[in-house]
Amino acid sequence: MFGNENILIAEIDVKADRITVYDDYLGRFRDRLKLNNQTGSLTITNIRPEHAGHYKIKTIRGHYSFSLNAFRVSVYARLPVPVLSRDCSSSSSSCSLVCSAVNVGHVTLSWYKGTSLLSSISVSDLNMSLSLPLDVEYQDKNTYICVLNNPISNQTQHLNISQLCHTCSDSVHWCGPTEAVIRLVLSALVGVATVIVLVYEIRSRRAERDQAHIHTSET
Repeated sequence: MFGNENILIAEIDVKADRITVYDDYLGRFRDRLKLNNQTGSLTITNIRPEHAGHYKIKTIRGHYSFSLNAFRVSVYARLPVPVLSRDCSSSSSSCSLVCSAVNVGHVTLSWYKGTSLLSSISVSDLNMSLSLPLDVEYQDKNTYICVLNNPISNQTQHLNISQLCHTCSDSVHWCGPTEAVIRLVLSALVGVATVIVLVYEIRSRRAERDQAHIHTSET
């Protein structure tokens, strides 16, 4: 039986030498159940997270004697490798990073500095997206690891600060507020200087043409 409702999914009648599989319950077990009439073992092929839950085995001997065994089955999907990215929208003077994983369930996402846990976030639902931020200094030489794990497996991603902290397309995100202001001021000064040079060049050429015209007239 499956679930809190005790839905009957398989049955063996020893006296009648009959095996019955009820695999059409909401389509969840369709073409997935196999029952061994010798051992009573039930096999769920191509098992998926929706097959997790409570199962019960009821054995009846005679008219009044029976036994009941209950247990819970947990099914975990294969974990993806977490993805590291630079948070270019952050205004922090340090390097802002994000570790993320999509379409996961019953997992924990964590940042480690060496072997020390820095932060973590967990989700118990299926098909969720997780992200966990981290700020590091540009010259930081420590080892940082992002870990995605469930009770039976884990996936890790090592942080390469020198590589990931220089991937933003906008160079303003690479510097702090003070340096950004200085760059903007310098850019403005260069623009003003360019305009002044152009105006001076235009006036100089116009003055040369006027002098040449006067000289021609006198001649």
